Amino acid sequence: MALILFASFFFLLLIGMPVAFALALAAWAAIGLGSTYPEIVVVKEMFSGLDSFPLMAVPFFILAAELMTSGAMTQILLRFASQFVGHYRGGLGYANVVSSTMFAGISGSALADAAGPGAMMIRMMEKDGYDKSYASALTASASVVGPIIPPSIIMILYAMQDNNVSVIALFMAGLIPGILISTAMAAANWYVCRRRGFKSARPRPPAREMLRTTLQALPAVLLIVLIIGGIRSGMFTPTEASVVAVFYALLCGLFVYRSLRLKDLPDIVFRSALVTAAILLILAAARAFAWIIIIEGIPQAIAATIVSWDLSPILFLLAVNVLLLVFGLFMDPLPGVMILVPILSPIAHALGIDPIHFAIVVIVNLTIGLLTPPVGALLFVVSSAVKIKVSDMIREMPPFLVMHLLVLLALTFIPALSTWLPSLGGY
Repeated sequence: MALILFASFFFLLLIGMPVAFALALAAWAAIGLGSTYPEIVVVKEMFSGLDSFPLMAVPFFILAAELMTSGAMTQILLRFASQFVGHYRGGLGYANVVSSTMFAGISGSALADAAGPGAMMIRMMEKDGYDKSYASALTASASVVGPIIPPSIIMILYAMQDNNVSVIALFMAGLIPGILISTAMAAANWYVCRRRGFKSARPRPPAREMLRTTLQALPAVLLIVLIIGGIRSGMFTPTEASVVAVFYALLCGLFVYRSLRLKDLPDIVFRSALVTAAILLILAAARAFAWIIIIEGIPQAIAATIVSWDLSPILFLLAVNVLLLVFGLFMDPLPGVMILVPILSPIAHALGIDPIHFAIVVIVNLTIGLLTPPVGALLFVVSSAVKIKVSDMIREMPPFLVMHLLVLLALTFIPALSTWLPSLGGY
């Protein structure tokens, strides 16, 4: 079964089959050709993979992000981010990073951040004299922080695959790594802008204008505080927080910013449903795929083999990083979590690695894969949004990829960067 499963999966990927269908058809082939199980078990496992209360947070966080990033709210948050750093050398680059960090606390999706506010930021930078390919590469690189700073869809899915961690613990663990990634992207922007002489043509806004912009942005920024504070205080669970976020975003859009109209809502809900359906289809197919891996005893066999090698935790983490970076060249983070976490997390647990530390290393690593071709979803999303060649963006990527890898190494060697905040919260 395992041989048929993996052989058919990689064959389907090579011929261009979408990941969700490749996972489901590979599972069907493994069951139909390599076992006595009825093929209907694939459908059963796909539905079982979606029969989870925490998964309800996914469509609601997506809908909240669509509501918050529509119309005037996006522009207000971009102005809020740029007013503090926009007048420095490379200022709009810093504003790009700051805005990505703020939107990460709203959407939980790198692709949504890059396609919406990120595309607007690229156009602003181009008008200000920045090279379009550089602005696009910076936007894609900064958008990686989307799934790291809570709320995070990938963290919700990870917690479903590993019973040793909770969604709340992962949300708290993602804050410091997310800030580290944003700081690293700002450092890369400083380096490139200094070498190329990118200067800002924008004067510092008057204090009165800055105050007005800050007050306008305050309701949107408070959503981040509401989600994290509400979960941490025990007022609601992460799933309930996603529903609260939808109603808060709806009230802000209709009555505070007045950027939403009732006639816009069906289109927003439709877009959110499409994104949700795409994610859930991958999750359902990955569940059937992972079920076969588990019943074949692959995780236990690999765990026993690696533990017998007597590797140190650091060597294992470095090996996992290499594996995931290669895996990320060909696979998006969501199926990566569904397929690899059931295999790797028991080994990490057997080696005494903190499960929260391991989770953050895996999530950050797989998310970096959004920037690496040939799949590199962020590259293609930004390319489509602003009409630029992917090859032009790739030429600008080395400084940003180097900084991402340095952050990944720091998270690997310094567990406290991931575990300190959760430990303060009792996790």
